[in-house]
Amino acid sequence: MKEIINLLKNTEWSNAPEYPAGTMKRVLHDEKGIKTVLLKYPAGFFMELHSHIHAEQHLILQGEYISEGKVFREGTFRSFKAHENHGPFESKTGTLVLVIWFPD
Repeated sequence: MKEIINLLKNTEWSNAPEYPAGTMKRVLHDEKGIKTVLLKYPAGFFMELHSHIHAEQHLILQGEYISEGKVFREGTFRSFKAHENHGPFESKTGTLVLVIWFPD
């Protein structure tokens, strides 16, 4: 059986240098092309339009972000296909997002 992870535990976070400054990450799973990460976007977060070689899913756990001219709030689930452009993303107050990447 895999280790049980407490998502509310405020440890095991690290800087996410692949994201804009101030973004923190907590890798929950990374195996066989499937990666699950908690991302903390800081207030003032902005990321350009981009795509990935894998499909991507978002579940907004706290806060909100703005993308494609719309506000996506806590509880929103979004899914993007591999190679599909998505973004830009902006968070004025900070956001906690569960992100999952997987082969499409």
